[in-house]
Amino acid sequence: MDKLLALQTFAVVADTGGFSKAARQLGTVTSSVTRLMDALEASLGVKLLTRTTRQVTLTDAGATYLEQVSRLLSELVEADESVADAGSEPVGTLRVSVPVTYARIVLGPHLSAFLDAYPNVSLDLVVSDAYLDLATDRLDVAVRIGVPAQDPGLVVRKLMDNHRVVVASHPYLERMGIPAVPADLAGHHCLRFPYRQGRQSWTFTRDGHTEKVEVNGRLTANSLDILREGVLNGQGIALVPTWLVQGDIVAGEMLSLFDAWSVQPLMGDVQVYAAYLPNRRHSRKVQAFVTFLAERMREAFAG
Repeated sequence: MDKLLALQTFAVVADTGGFSKAARQLGTVTSSVTRLMDALEASLGVKLLTRTTRQVTLTDAGATYLEQVSRLLSELVEADESVADAGSEPVGTLRVSVPVTYARIVLGPHLSAFLDAYPNVSLDLVVSDAYLDLATDRLDVAVRIGVPAQDPGLVVRKLMDNHRVVVASHPYLERMGIPAVPADLAGHHCLRFPYRQGRQSWTFTRDGHTEKVEVNGRLTANSLDILREGVLNGQGIALVPTWLVQGDIVAGEMLSLFDAWSVQPLMGDVQVYAAYLPNRRHSRKVQAFVTFLAERMREAFAG
């Protein structure tokens, strides 16, 4: 028995739910699939499949085995791709994690151009605000917003600055007044992202002078989209990345405040950066993606 062929066939049978369907997908005859599954079960000494006249289903042992077989087959594909990806052209599937709102606003519009430029690369995007582990979650690249020093042991490359801006809608400012200095924010409704538990201060820096202002408000959300909607609906003032609201400011839907100041919710050089494991350093597809994204971000957010 060809064990690899048996495992591949078992995975297809489990996916299609029948020997005949699996045979059609594999381009073989039903009797060959049946014999291969019989031989696999005999070698293991356990029933993997329950056969009826209408369908084939997994036994409990079969379900457990399929989980491990699927992981093994996936690793074999990755091994093949890693060898091919060491050649002159980027090849294979690139698995990338990216924060939700950043993916929608910044990354999404450029994906077609990347796929057109690299026809032998497929993208598997994991869109999540969770801090995923590259090894455990089988990621080639993680696009992150934060301080690169928080990723020791990884290769990191800056994609763009994460400039932030204090914004409010015109109706809110007409109702509550325009804060003249940062300290005035203490008397305003501030919409906050929960960078940390408890009280939150925004740090303003100008000409070597630093000023911290404790801000409060009735809305805290771990979604930049929700904060943006809150500003547009006149609920208050928010400190958000420029890339999130640049279009709203240009369209006149929001007013940018304190443009002479640099503002951060926390101290530290916060950036948008790409991180990957050292063993991906020579991957053609990883380097192609990171370089492409860095160039696109530089063009889109220059100045």
